[in-house]
Order: sequence, then C-alpha cells, then structure tokens
Amino acid sequence: MRNPDWARDELILALALYFRSGRKQLDATHADVIALSSVLNALGVHEGQLRGEAFRNPNGVAMKLGNFSAIDPANSGVGLSRGGKLEKVVWDEFATAPETLYSTAEAIRHLGEPGKSREPIRSWDPDGAEEEFAEGKLLTRLHIARERNSSVVKKKKAAVLQETGKLACECCGFDFAAEYGKLGWAFAECHHRVPLAKLREGARTKQSDLSIVCANCHRMIHRSGNELSIDALRQLISGQRALGA
Repeated sequence: MRNPDWARDELILALALYFRSGRKQLDATHADVIALSSVLNALGVHEGQLRGEAFRNPNGVAMKLGNFSAIDPANSGVGLSRGGKLEKVVWDEFATAPETLYSTAEAIRHLGEPGKSREPIRSWDPDGAEEEFAEGKLLTRLHIARERNSSVVKKKKAAVLQETGKLACECCGFDFAAEYGKLGWAFAECHHRVPLAKLREGARTKQSDLSIVCANCHRMIHRSGNELSIDALRQLISGQRALGA
C-alpha cells in the first residue's frame, strides 16, 4: 500500500526538526528521527486504512529531512530533490520565522500526546468552503471547534448585547438586526482570536478569546489563512472605504 502524501501538520514537525538539527539531514538511526516517527504515527492526521506498514517510519522521516535540505538555499541543493510541492510551500511559510515554526510544531505535537484525541481528521465543512490554515489540519479543526462552542458563544453574545445593545461586527460594523430587523436580532458569528500556535486541546475558551464578526468578515479572516487579525481586517476595510469615498 502506498502511504498518503505528507500533510502540513507532519511537514511542520519535520521542518522544525530539520532546523533544530542545525539544518542537516539526520539518518534513520538518530534518536530524534525515531522520536518524530512515533509522534507522526500518533497524530491521527490520516485514517488507519490509508497507512501502509512503513507509514512515517524513521527512513521516511530521514528522507523528508533530505527533501528540506534540497530546498534549503544554505545547502546548495544538497539533499533529496524528489519531494512534493507542499514542502516548498511550508518552507516559504515558516523558514524565515523559526520561533513561529517551533511554537506551531509544539502545538501540533501536543495534540499527539498520550490522552489527547487521536481521531482522524474528517471534513468539518462538507462543501469544502473552510480554508485549512498554514498551521495544518489539526490546529484548524481545533480553532473551528472553539468558534463553534455553543455555550461560550452564547455567553459572549449575551454579554455584548447587554453592554452595547447590538451585535455589530468588530471589523466592518455590520449589524444584522439593523439590516434585517427581528430576523437578524442577536445574529452574528464569533471568531476565535487566539493564535493557532498557542492553542492547546482541553484548554478552556474564554469570552475574551472571541470577537463578534459578520459572516463576510469571518470568511475573509479564514480565507487569509487566519493571518489577518481583527485589527488588520478593520484597517483593510477602512482603507478600501477611503479609496471608494
């Protein structure tokens, strides 16, 4: 059986090891390579029936480090050049921001620890409209689960309604009730604003973690790969409005 292609989550972990190793291709007998192989097998990114006997074994991990070595301009092409396209994408996203890389890798690794959920990733959006963030499937799923926590979302909306009398989008100011009357009363979405690299499974979502947003602004934040913050999108909208004035 051919093993599935490496997912973002897995590549981020491999890239973090590559940088921590001094940007070298470690061999399959290295303790860190063997340890990462165990972590990858525990993550649950791919369903069991898709895994071959050699799924993410130490040889495969060592080869992936070789793929990153071939991409690394500091190594002048030394390494294994027959990697996939996603390796270059992940490299471009994280290679110049090692601290973000390490914190994201640690958050992903945390999800594979004993006692954490190891259920395989399934689509949270049948229409495929949700974007997978740069941090990978596991953290994207956890982020969206926090946004759909009905208990804390209801409390957040109730608190904002009590304080302001409306649910206006924190990015563009749109108020469903003002536009649609009773039909739009108390309607809005919530965006979880905690950076994905700081998410931990089991941590409690606080009302202060959530922002009130309209559906359009929420989609734009997600479409940006979650790179746009509430403040950044607000500034973008303000600039666009100024151009159209």
